[in-house]
Amino acid sequence: MAHRYEILARERCHEGYLRLDRVHLRHALFEGGMSPALSRECLVRGLAVAVLPYDPQRDEVVLVEQFRVGGIDDPRGAWITETIAGMAELGEEPGSVAVREAQEEAGLTIHDLRLIADYLPSPGGSSERVMLYCARCDTRGAGGIHGLDEEHEDIWAHVLPTDEALGLVAEGHMRAAMPIIALQWLALNRRQLQEEWAGGDWTAGLWSSQEPG
Repeated sequence: MAHRYEILARERCHEGYLRLDRVHLRHALFEGGMSPALSRECLVRGLAVAVLPYDPQRDEVVLVEQFRVGGIDDPRGAWITETIAGMAELGEEPGSVAVREAQEEAGLTIHDLRLIADYLPSPGGSSERVMLYCARCDTRGAGGIHGLDEEHEDIWAHVLPTDEALGLVAEGHMRAAMPIIALQWLALNRRQLQEEWAGGDWTAGLWSSQEPG
């Protein structure tokens, strides 16, 4: 009985830039038995793939800044500094999404993807799943304005010393979850990445994923 649920009905409430479903269900209770019938709205999202590019030789990271509608009521403003990220298309490998988005959003070629976390950022109201990576890059010449015109993207890529980026987290200036998680992970794994990547072969394949089995 534990962790069992029953979907009684599901209806589409809205489908535009985002999709909203209303789900009628009941679920198992920890103390036994089933809950009464419940109605919950769910923002239906697919797989989001995010990546923090890191240059171990220069000890620099690349973050991107762009307008986000979710920040329009935030007194700190609607331009948010984040990790590079994008939605996976049906059947697309997460590593391929990371490679594509790094090129589109920052003009970067990335290597050696390292999985940081595979998580649900807001399971109370959204089905979105995030796979968050760190990847090796060369920050020479990186930065500037990028994005796809057909997707109305206006993205400013920033190259930051790692200590400066970590300081933004420590001082509470980073507002999005992805860069906070990624940079805290980098703080824990920075020395190891420098040892493994600083002398690495930059002519190796475009990316090689190192994910848990």
